[in-house]
Amino acid sequence: MSNGSKNSRASGRNEVRERILETASELFYQRGVRAVGVDLIVEQSGVAKTSLYRHFGTKDDLVAAFLQQEDLDFWSTWDRVAKQYSNDAKAELDAHIEWIGERVARENYRGCPQINTAAEFPEADHPARKVIERHMHEMRRRLKTIAEGMAVAAPDKLAGQLAVLINGAFVSMQLLEPGEATGLLRDAAHALICASRRHENQT
Repeated sequence: MSNGSKNSRASGRNEVRERILETASELFYQRGVRAVGVDLIVEQSGVAKTSLYRHFGTKDDLVAAFLQQEDLDFWSTWDRVAKQYSNDAKAELDAHIEWIGERVARENYRGCPQINTAAEFPEADHPARKVIERHMHEMRRRLKTIAEGMAVAAPDKLAGQLAVLINGAFVSMQLLEPGEATGLLRDAAHALICASRRHENQT
């Protein structure tokens, strides 16, 4: 077999996998993971069920792939913003709050995929839970790096507070007025930073 034929077959396999994952991701996010069966994914993606199981051994594997893709997309945006403020931690935090606030305000926003899926799968050993836990730990790690850049006394504590704040915004979109998320997040984050610095000055 020629290299051209091999490349064509590999490309075709990748296209099928991407079509399955794209269809499943949209359905999982809009309807919830447990509400979406394999048959619906097969029907809407237009592929054979055998093809789905060839690329994703189980539905659980497909759910994990969905979350991994969401994870990559989220951190790709984070990294792009972070590069613009590499020498100003507070400005970086404000910039992250800006795009996160805009995300929460979208009309089609249904919450954080990781948090939504965690609510559906309480089992600690579920493949999806492992992806979710890595995402949450990474969020706190990155926020701690920002807190260290602001030279607060307890950066890990501030990172935890900021993580709770941001994750709270992800699940509170129905409580917020249009355009309100960014301002509330920014004000609350600044209050946490000020409180951290006041505590530092008192000790």
